[in-house]
Amino acid sequence: MTILQANRFSSLVGEIYDAAANPALRSAALEQVSNFVGGCAATILSRDASGRSIEIHQHFGTDPRFRQLYRDRYVELDPLLDRHLYLAADQTVGVTDVMPHSDFVATSFYREWVEPQGAIDLATVALERSDARTTILQVLRHRSRGTVDEAMRERMRLLAPHLRRSRVMGRQIRARSHTVDDLADVLDGLSTAICLLDADGRVVHANAAGRRLFADANLLAMVGDRIVARNTQTDKIFRSLLEIISSSEIDSAPRRQVGLATSIDGEHYLLHASPLKRERNLPRDIAATVLFVQKASMVSSLVPDAIAAAFRLTPSELRVMMAIVEIGGVPDIAAKLGIAETTVKTHLGRLFEKTGAGRQADLVKIAAGFAAPFVQRMGSGNDAV
Repeated sequence: MTILQANRFSSLVGEIYDAAANPALRSAALEQVSNFVGGCAATILSRDASGRSIEIHQHFGTDPRFRQLYRDRYVELDPLLDRHLYLAADQTVGVTDVMPHSDFVATSFYREWVEPQGAIDLATVALERSDARTTILQVLRHRSRGTVDEAMRERMRLLAPHLRRSRVMGRQIRARSHTVDDLADVLDGLSTAICLLDADGRVVHANAAGRRLFADANLLAMVGDRIVARNTQTDKIFRSLLEIISSSEIDSAPRRQVGLATSIDGEHYLLHASPLKRERNLPRDIAATVLFVQKASMVSSLVPDAIAAAFRLTPSELRVMMAIVEIGGVPDIAAKLGIAETTVKTHLGRLFEKTGAGRQADLVKIAAGFAAPFVQRMGSGNDAV
């Protein structure tokens, strides 16, 4: 191979791998493959082990009518198709490896399928083989170029491993893409706002609930690719969560990672941040933290029962706890439940003792945690982590 041919080969290999990542480039890459090996048309196709079906993956230079004819009839007459089941990997097979060319031109496969396309010969090389199927590269040789020669065989042999790896890479990229798309769809179906943040606190991804939260802008808003809190209290909580996440990555110490924030319209929200496992030395724009935001409200009638069972609350204590979530202040709770404020305070003291909470805000977080699956529970005398 001359220096010019070697440079052309190197460039073509690059195009083959580019096509693995970008399907729009695959047809052009196959055209270059065909031209480089000295063909006038090329097809990548698979045949299952039973021989009952074929699948054409890519093609260049063949008319749709001839591709359909090959599927319907001439695949069974192709003398090269099944030869790779018994040959070494990357070995190129030409017609003269199977029969004299004079015998080949007398076949109906040649007269009715090869010759009408302006071709005189063809060569194939296996790209992938398994118990289930064989995938080959099939290249037609134009009559003006003469029959398949050793140069064509060698070039096909050299390209085969690159085409094989490109196909594997393409499948992996597609599988990963489908997984990411499917995960995004799942996240969009959740009522909890979920945001992925990079190491510098920029938003990498937000699900539908997160985008609605930012659009409403009562608690958090988006400015560029940054999350901005709408009031001082929320800003303090949000920043402290990210600082805790950052310090936890360094010392691995368990820290409080839950905050209760109030929006400008008076709604309570539970904020929870958690670091994502990531390898060191990754780019800083890779997702590093996941942020969950959910309204602190009871979404199921089973939640109060679960809270009562977890902390062994009496019916009166449970009513006060639920009132703290829904109403807030002692005077308002007393008025709502029709009891004295001193009674509310007595129940409140018992709630602190049984749950380990130190403030009413902690009780709200505990209650919301039973409705929010991403929050770990508070136990007696312990912080949520």
